[in-house]
Formats: sequence, C-alpha cells, structure tokens
Amino acid sequence: MNLFKWLRQRLDRLAARTSLWKWFYVGIGVKRWLFALLAGVALLALGLAYFAVELYREQPFPDFVYYVTLQFLPRLARALLFSALGITLVALGLYKLNQTLLAGLPTRSTSLVENLYRKRIRKRDLKIVCIGGGTGMSTLLRGLKNYSDNLTAIITVADDGGSSGRLRQELGVLPPGDFRQCIAALADAEPLMARLLEYRFPNDSGLGGHAFGNLLIAAMAGVTGNSERALMEASRVLAVRGRILPSTLENVTLCAEVRGSHEAQTARVSGESQIAKFGKPVQRVYLEPENVPAYPDAVRALLHADLIVVGPGSLYTSVLPNLLVERIGQAVIESSARKILVCNVATERGETDRYAVEDYAHALERHCDGLEFDGILVNDQIAGALPPQAQIEFVAPRQVNPKYTFADVVDVERPWRHDSEKLARALLRWYANQTKSVTLRADNDRRREASYQKRGSRENVGTLER
Repeated sequence: MNLFKWLRQRLDRLAARTSLWKWFYVGIGVKRWLFALLAGVALLALGLAYFAVELYREQPFPDFVYYVTLQFLPRLARALLFSALGITLVALGLYKLNQTLLAGLPTRSTSLVENLYRKRIRKRDLKIVCIGGGTGMSTLLRGLKNYSDNLTAIITVADDGGSSGRLRQELGVLPPGDFRQCIAALADAEPLMARLLEYRFPNDSGLGGHAFGNLLIAAMAGVTGNSERALMEASRVLAVRGRILPSTLENVTLCAEVRGSHEAQTARVSGESQIAKFGKPVQRVYLEPENVPAYPDAVRALLHADLIVVGPGSLYTSVLPNLLVERIGQAVIESSARKILVCNVATERGETDRYAVEDYAHALERHCDGLEFDGILVNDQIAGALPPQAQIEFVAPRQVNPKYTFADVVDVERPWRHDSEKLARALLRWYANQTKSVTLRADNDRRREASYQKRGSRENVGTLER
C-alpha cells in the first residue's frame, strides 16, 4: 500500500512538470483507447507485413527496393529502426492531433490533456470552503477551481460602497460586487464573458460606475424575486464551478471602533466603505444588528468541509464580517475540517498598516473566540517592488511559529497580490502534508497500542504461570 502511494505521488509530480506523461495518468480515460489504437496499428502493420513478404517472394522487384527496405542491415537492426520510426510518427501524430482538435475549441488557454488532467484531479471530491470577499477571494477561487468541483465560497454582504452600495440602497438586493467577482472567477465560460461581467460603464453615462455583472445579478433578483435565487440562477447560466453563498441574507451594516485623535480616545465608524477611509487603526469591528441568522447552506458547507480557507482579503472589511455572523463563526470552530489562514501579501492602507502575520491571526482569534488555525500560509517572496504611492509594505512574521508555512505565492507582475495557481498549489500541498502527518500519527498510535496490548498479554501469561 505504501509503495502504491509512493508511486502515485511520483506520478503526480511528474505529471505536474510535463503534459506528455499526463496522457498515461490513472483516471484520465485515455490509456485504454490509446492502447487499443496502438494494438490496431500493430495488427494492421503485421497484416501488411505478411502481405509484403508474400508479394516479395512471388514477384520480382527493381534493385533500388533492396536499398529502400534496408536489406543490407541485419533483420534485428531493421526491426528496431522501423519500430523507433513508427513510435516517433505515432507520437508526433497524436501531438499534432491534440493541437488541431484544440484549435477548433472556443478557447485555447490550456491543452487538451491539461483539461483532462484537471478534470481527473477535481474528481477527488475534496470539499473546500473559502471565507472572505473582494479581489482576494476571486484570486483564490480562480486557482482552486482547477483542483476541486466541490468548492464553496462564503461571501460577506456588508459592502455599502460604489456600485454595490447604490444597488443595495436603491433596489434592496444583496450587494452584488463580491458575488460578481467570484462568479467571474468560477465561471466555466468564455474569457470574454468574464471580461463582460467585470466591464464598468463610463462615469459620464447614465449607468456610470456600475459594473455589468452587478446589473446582471440585480436584474436576476428582480426576475426571480430574491437575491438568493438570483445567485443560483446566475451561477447556473454562467456554468459556475462550485457554489457562491452569502454568509447571511439579512441587511447588515459593518461598524468599527477606531483609535481617535488621542491614544485613549475611540471613534465609531459606520459602513464598510468608511472604515478604510477613516485612516485610523481599527480596534474592533461588529455588525448591526449583531445577532443575525446565518445562511443555512453556508453553515452546512462548513460543518461538512475537508478544508476551510480563511482569506486572503481585507481583514476587517472582507474576511471578518463573515465570521461575525455568529453561527458562521461557530461552525468554523466546530468543524472537523483542516483550517488555514492565508495571510495577505501586503498591508492595506488605512486598515492594516504595519501589520505583521501575528496581527492578522490575533485579530481573527480576538473577534471569534475559540477560533484556532491548523496552519497559516505566509508568502516568502518579499523582494519585489511595491508601488510607493500605495504606502504599503510586505507582511512578514515577527517570530518563528510551527504553524507557519512559507511559500512563493505572489503574482510576478503585481507582487503585492497573490498568484491564483501558486496559491492553490500551496494550499493543496499543505493539506496533503497535514493529512499525511495525521495518517502517520494514527499508524504510530495503532502500533504503540498493539505493542502495549502484546506486552500486557505476555505479563498476564507470566503471572498465570507463576
């Protein structure tokens, strides 16, 4: 069994490096037909060989045939040479056939074998629940959708700024902005459709500032009768891979206590859009009203999850508002899933200025009493150049902690943000290591218990003999 696992891990690593070997990976559903094709080609070649031999013995051929068929070489050498040439032509044919078939598809973002391989990976049915909102959540989902079909995103509904705030106030719908970004990230559709959802109308027009995706969700709410149904139908129409759920259906306002002009003074700020603008350190955030019911499907997803990912995203305005919904925070604590915090790559001006990794974890644990993370994913690439006008800095730990997992997860072009694929692979690698360590500990415990029982039985036998 251990040998099988070792071979599987080796094949996983090899398949991740090259697309060619992915054709032969378990579960792709190609090998059987590839072998049938090769067997058919071999039988056809054998039949043609019998026919050629019979024809060669019965009919005279010109002298040049002697050289064309390489009869001056030993038969074994000819067999090896023609076999190698045949294998090369078959491989080249399959490669070019892959390219030709892919050229007829609507998009060529990935190879055909890559799509098959990712489909096989997603069938492992790892239940992943992500908590957050904003750009950080959509970045995370864009990477994870390649590795799991059982993906759930729990999104904050406290957004009250920009297009989302206007639609929320005028139409009474859930703020659609974060949902739009997640739908665009998880949509299994044309890249043009994702760009369409993110398209924002010019400010000098009647729809100035509105994103098309926000209007689509708001219109869907009008057609279906409520925001909950609108999200379901929009996800279905756009072939979303996974589920996008609100943390609550209630109309909530995010409030914060921030440090005032003097150290001992505190000020109250109401509204998510106003917290970062205030520009003072946040001490505490809370919802009004406080005791709002959680969305039931979100609670169920957390309780049945294998992996819960908190972040990345704005700490106080995107991540924490979800956990402040009492039943959501309690479900995270009670869930038997592995829990990991994805720490932001860089601080956020007006919200997490000069924050270290420890500050993110402490803020979450302070607001959600009893919350503990099994691990914290920290970016270890802090050599990139940050835009000076943004007044931000890389987030780094102050001290060593065994829960910290370091990985290169930054976007090369925008080093203050995560890279979707790097982040997804780092999370799944962490989960695999956690599962492996738990399995090893369980095996050691079983062996230790068996040893104790065996030793105890021997002692009992010795006592009875005496």
